[in-house]
Amino acid sequence: MPKLSPKDHGFTATIRNILAKRFGEDADEVFDASPLIGYLNKKTRSATQGSKARGSFANHYALYVVLRDYVDKGFLLDERRGTYSKYEGARHTDLMKAQRALPFGSKLQNHGLNGRLNDEFRKYYPSVDKPPIIRDVVTQRYWFHEDLLVVSVRRKDGESVPLNIAEAVLEIIESYAAAKRAAFEKFLNACKEISELGEADPIAVVKFVRSQLEPNVDARVFEIVSYAVLKAKYGSETIWIGDSRETVSEEALVLYKTGRTNANDGGIDFVMRPKGRFFQVTETVDTTKYFLDIDKVQRFPITFVVKTALAPAEVSAQIRAQAVEKFKVDAVVDRYMAAIEEIITTTELLAAFAAVVDSGRLRDVMLEVIAQSKVEFNYEEVAIEAESEIP
Repeated sequence: MPKLSPKDHGFTATIRNILAKRFGEDADEVFDASPLIGYLNKKTRSATQGSKARGSFANHYALYVVLRDYVDKGFLLDERRGTYSKYEGARHTDLMKAQRALPFGSKLQNHGLNGRLNDEFRKYYPSVDKPPIIRDVVTQRYWFHEDLLVVSVRRKDGESVPLNIAEAVLEIIESYAAAKRAAFEKFLNACKEISELGEADPIAVVKFVRSQLEPNVDARVFEIVSYAVLKAKYGSETIWIGDSRETVSEEALVLYKTGRTNANDGGIDFVMRPKGRFFQVTETVDTTKYFLDIDKVQRFPITFVVKTALAPAEVSAQIRAQAVEKFKVDAVVDRYMAAIEEIITTTELLAAFAAVVDSGRLRDVMLEVIAQSKVEFNYEEVAIEAESEIP
């Protein structure tokens, strides 16, 4: 039985079991001695926290594809051992293609390969002056730092033995991706079940949606659920509009999601037509963040959707108090506050959802949550490309 330590979390048992399977009685020493294993242990904490926990794939997959190239090219074989330093390196185009073929990886960019993995690893292990990925900017070739793959363990007889952890690292990342996929599928299945419950069990329906708006929910899930609820809410409202008195007609309000969550979209998450309202989803009550979003759109009025149990008036009061402390000038504060068109908090979202359920449009909300979730988490690509684990 692998030993436990304060560093352990839900997925650590999987890591330790993989090491035990591959290294037997040396597993605990490998776990403690390897910075690479330590890094993965820190980065896989979300694996057992369900769909609510933010999954991280960019750095995992950057590490995975370069290491997969190392293993697939045979550098673990006796006849090629010690020759990696002579290798011409993996091509950038091949690595990007490999990343995007992995579950949840179809939209990944090259940031992990080109520095973010190394930067984050350095943050956790500043004394380890060996970046995981070595890159030649001119040739766009990549290597894995082989020193990080070799762990020296001392046996009971006093002998030091070098162990290569490359295949164990690959298996850890594969297991992490499989766990995240299972959690996401569980979330989608729950959405489908809730959509079928409808009026039969309204308490269960509200409880489920409330759970997706809790403080510990992944920001992406919160934004998706908020969008689905608000789209249904506004979809039942209409406005009279036209180019002239003779052409005025009644049109339904339509809410559009402008892109993926956490995108650099200038402070706009949703846009409403035909009113032309802007919506920004946020998890904080921080004046600097709100005013930055307002400045990005030249102080065009924005409705903020806030993940908080506070009432809108309380959020507004906190923003104003922080602004007064920061600017000290009422005229400046007033101009910023005037650009906050409305504040919608979790309480208002739940009330809107209850009204949507009462009107018989629960299924519309849940189907929208499923559709947006598949886009956000690249789930369609996973289902199409493979039903198995990472190859």
